[in-house]
Amino acid sequence: MLKPLVVSWGYESETPSGSTFIDQHEWWGTRDLAAFLSVPAAIEFQEKHDWVKVRSDCHQLAIETWKRINTLTGLAPLHAARSADGWFAQMTVSPLPAETDIIAFKKRLYDEYRIEIPLIDWHGNKLIRLSVQGYNTRQDMDGLLNALQRLLA
Repeated sequence: MLKPLVVSWGYESETPSGSTFIDQHEWWGTRDLAAFLSVPAAIEFQEKHDWVKVRSDCHQLAIETWKRINTLTGLAPLHAARSADGWFAQMTVSPLPAETDIIAFKKRLYDEYRIEIPLIDWHGNKLIRLSVQGYNTRQDMDGLLNALQRLLA
């Protein structure tokens, strides 16, 4: 009686196993072996492109942008810039003014600036979550800060 949200390769199989449950649930999309087989190529890519440096550069850009967002809003940061155990690397969160309509704000960020970034209302706290990846640039961060400055004015 349990129907899967994501169907397996065995769903309505021409050669059923004898167990409808197993046929419908055993091999769902995220269990595709291609992901496991791609790991050596991913490791090679990271080695070839000095991913340790890329991660470090992303962390530095995330910290700089996080500080700029906190300065722009004038709100206290929710976490430290650095921690002894390095508990974060490329993702930060900053508070937005309490009166921010995050649904309208998110729409304007995208419609006017083509910026897609998570805005969260968590227990009445308005938050912006920044994630800096290898493809992000300083110009991307400057664009975000420019948009925030204009929209929060």
